[in-house]
Amino acid sequence: MQAITNVSVRLVHRYLPSAFVLAVMLTAIVFVLGMTVGGQSPMAMSAYWGGGFSSLFTFGMQMVLVLLTGYVLALTPAVQAMLTGLTERASTPRQAMVITIVMSFVCYYLNWGFGMVAGAILAREMGRRVAIHFPLIVAAAYGGELVRGPSSSIPLVIATPDHFMEDRIGIVPVSQTLYSGWNIALTCLLLLLLVAFFMLQKQPERIVRLDDAEDDDVQAPVLEKHASFSDWIENSRFPTLFLGALAALYLIGQAVTGQFNIDLNTVIIIFLALGLLLHKNPATYLKAAEKAVGAARGIIVQFPLYAGIAGMMTGAGLVTQFSEAIIAIATPATFPLLTFLSAGIVNFFIPSGGGQWAIQGPIMMEAAAALGADPAQTIMAFTWGDGWTNQIQPFWALPLLGVAGLSARDIMGYLIVWLMISGVAIGGTFVALSVFG
Repeated sequence: MQAITNVSVRLVHRYLPSAFVLAVMLTAIVFVLGMTVGGQSPMAMSAYWGGGFSSLFTFGMQMVLVLLTGYVLALTPAVQAMLTGLTERASTPRQAMVITIVMSFVCYYLNWGFGMVAGAILAREMGRRVAIHFPLIVAAAYGGELVRGPSSSIPLVIATPDHFMEDRIGIVPVSQTLYSGWNIALTCLLLLLLVAFFMLQKQPERIVRLDDAEDDDVQAPVLEKHASFSDWIENSRFPTLFLGALAALYLIGQAVTGQFNIDLNTVIIIFLALGLLLHKNPATYLKAAEKAVGAARGIIVQFPLYAGIAGMMTGAGLVTQFSEAIIAIATPATFPLLTFLSAGIVNFFIPSGGGQWAIQGPIMMEAAAALGADPAQTIMAFTWGDGWTNQIQPFWALPLLGVAGLSARDIMGYLIVWLMISGVAIGGTFVALSVFG
């Protein structure tokens, strides 16, 4: 396993381009496929690309705010003290690895947006305090991103009355999907495998340490005795206290009225409220935000490119053609496994669970009904496939890489091997369900 990982790391470092160049290459591949397989003209493909380009603007802004507000929260004195206490428990690289993996995995399970920021920040703190190969621990922190927990959109949509496929498959409760016994067992198995895989990795002879020339001191300068009103208000506690209390009051109101729901918008408001309340004044908050903005540049530049790719995949009918080709060779026994694999492949080009489900989901569910496959297992096979190839899709790693200050090639060598291991575990689970029921 170590030898395979070493080869993977070397190949990725040598041949994998930057995340931006990779997005451009995927755009070119889909453009050509649209003309050759989809029978579209260049003008039509450019129209599909332009039509999809802006489709992720809202989601992209949400991801920028998740990263920014989470990063700003991490730079508060209270959270820094908590992180210091946690990292002090790790005196060896192995201890640092286990703590980072388990904590990140739990955070991802609760909410993937929260896990993305929390895992990156924890890995960064471990890299600062422990003599560990930094790309390795960042890869370990990202490895848990594939877990499908309470914030997984597809099972939640299917369990909601009046969803767009209710007339075809009805309502499938989460007790049969997310919280089924086999799915919980698979989740625990993946955590054990993730810990085992990264614990087996040997650090290279020349480890790469965290390149952290700047410290995280965001304290405002001491005011002069005769400071102006503008300087005084910038360093006053009242503006951040008021806005933080307002955000907290909103969250309390949502909880009291039963409308509280952990989604991206809620995570952003929680991070915002805590960051405002825990920073001393607007000056320190904005100084922390200035550090966070630079980490978001990958999201800002690349998310629209993937939206354009999704537009071409959908407009040219490539998703439908691919799904129908998979269905043509499927049997009742192989259908869940093929659903998992097909969702993983399409996810590489359309890295948005909700968007992919809206296009590919109805086709797969109709096939499941025709083959007599279990709808709950089909939904979860699709859900796991949608998350599985996130491991080698820089789209989802951009927030974590932004905080860590690394490029995709720094971590993808490890994650390719983890993709194969986790793929065997997940795919094997669906094969076992098909055989043994």
